[in-house]
Amino acid sequence: MPAESASPSPTLSRWRPDRLRTSPSVEDRGILGHPRGLPWMLNVEMWERFSYYGMRAILLYFITDTVARGGMGIDENTGQVILAAYGAAVYLLAIPGGIFADRIIGPWSSALYGGVVIMAGHLCLAGPTGLLSWIGIALVAVGTGFVKPNLSTIVGGLYDTGDPRRDAGFQLFYMSINIGSFFSPLVTGWLRAAYGYHAGFAAAAVGMALALVAFVYGRRKLSSFAFEIPNPLARDDRRRLLLGSAAAVVAAVVLVGLLYAVTGTMASAIAYALFLISTGASIAYFAVMLRSSKVTATERTHVRAYISLWIGAVLFWMIFEQASGKMATFALSHTDGTTPFFGWSFSAESYQSVNPATVVILAPVIGWLFTRRAGRFPSTVVKFATAVLIIGLSALMMGFGFSAWPGGAVLAPWWFLVVVFAFQTVGELFLSPVGLATTTALAPKAFASQAMALWFLAVSTGQGVAAVVIERTGGIGDSAYYYGLGAITVLMAVALYAVAPWTQRLMADVEG
Repeated sequence: MPAESASPSPTLSRWRPDRLRTSPSVEDRGILGHPRGLPWMLNVEMWERFSYYGMRAILLYFITDTVARGGMGIDENTGQVILAAYGAAVYLLAIPGGIFADRIIGPWSSALYGGVVIMAGHLCLAGPTGLLSWIGIALVAVGTGFVKPNLSTIVGGLYDTGDPRRDAGFQLFYMSINIGSFFSPLVTGWLRAAYGYHAGFAAAAVGMALALVAFVYGRRKLSSFAFEIPNPLARDDRRRLLLGSAAAVVAAVVLVGLLYAVTGTMASAIAYALFLISTGASIAYFAVMLRSSKVTATERTHVRAYISLWIGAVLFWMIFEQASGKMATFALSHTDGTTPFFGWSFSAESYQSVNPATVVILAPVIGWLFTRRAGRFPSTVVKFATAVLIIGLSALMMGFGFSAWPGGAVLAPWWFLVVVFAFQTVGELFLSPVGLATTTALAPKAFASQAMALWFLAVSTGQGVAAVVIERTGGIGDSAYYYGLGAITVLMAVALYAVAPWTQRLMADVEG
């Protein structure tokens, strides 16, 4: 850690408590034997995820519903493009969010300011529909980009290197994510049905407010790591970074303007811009790592092994993240939610709760299976290929669903979409935790943070690709869209299986 003299700017010292833990983390024991700051961070993450997923569960319906019913009156295809572009922006903005935390304001302040921006965005969405709504969507994307990478960093800072409680602490953190993700669509969906969209967005704002209260109050329980700047910039370097950031924003605006002149619609221009930026940044990261003199020959081999895995991840997230887009459309317009399930009927929003519920049920089982099979089949590459195959097959299932149940009087049974969501979640459990671990294992030492940025960029690029494909295929229908993506993704999975022995050889020295 940097020395105390490295640090806190006047802004940071305003929030930094006078007394923080300086003793080894193993001496800090609170609830369940974990550091005293952990329950507060679990609370923050639960409410922050409640806020994010609650808003996302109703966002497509708000964008595409009629103005008379409180919506924005935008056509369905454009709404799906906007949702995919929004998802791409969230993960793309996690990169500057991490940079600002590491070099200018520290992780705690970055997460705090991001949370305030998110709450302001929800309040804008809770206000009159119009320009304020677009501002709200943009604010939530920016704020989430600053919160997302830094809450995990703060939790990690509660544990010193070698503290045996770290993995269990992150398991609890992961559970808090899924608790918030499970309940939020149910709450905001009920509020949307009973009182309208603005009530649902207001509930998301309340959730974020509760997260901020817990965050500010719980700061006294944290270690000094949360308030330190890991790699502080000198004053001149800070000015250059801020000027470079401003230049990047101007360049992005110019790019959107040029694309708007070509496409004729702002939604399409933003979608293409996000796709180009995320893809270009990813290629640049790979090129720099492969050419850098700081990367050893062995590390360069690891980077080459990672390329095929990264492409598979892009295809996975391209389909998986359509949960709040294409699949939300299927839930609303193609599914019979009136048939009771143990006396309870599925609302369109409630399908968004299937994924976190399935994670809670299956994560311990799959985790136990992978632990038992460590060092044997399936290898890391086979797990990746299996995840890509699962998501490709789920896309074919959705293609069949849109074809067999076109809407109107012909609606799918409630259980069909539940099965698809659960199936996709199995793929997520094969890819997401394995992908994070593999990214850190294959990262060159000189580019450890940039490699994690590449993982975020896989999600961003996937959704950027989805936004462009949705925009280009608006005239061919959802069934053809899913059949096409499914076929391509299944073929990619087969290719990953085929090159698995070669890829595994390249990373054999890091495979557990």
